[in-house]
Amino acid sequence: MNGTESRQELPLASFASGCRCCSTEAPEDSITSTAGAEYALEGLTCGHCVATVENAVTAVDGVAAAVVELVRGGRSRLVVSGTPDDAALRAAVTSAGYRLITS
Repeated sequence: MNGTESRQELPLASFASGCRCCSTEAPEDSITSTAGAEYALEGLTCGHCVATVENAVTAVDGVAAAVVELVRGGRSRLVVSGTPDDAALRAAVTSAGYRLITS
């Protein structure tokens, strides 16, 4: 380059308990406004866990969308929109390695 490179400094995200995928703080784009059936999940610890559950649940017939709100070390929340069969939903979560708790 010609030596006149200009860079803009961006602020870093700050999460008290780790990275964004492992933070126990709800992100600003939280699922509180999402309509659908809600379930509690146990066993999730990071963003990879979230992606695994979301992928497994969205593969179930009748699921329009699935969003997980991670609570590391506690009960995470799964919101499912659409009209899936509850047994198929439970089987998908269980086969992914996690526990679904009907709320």
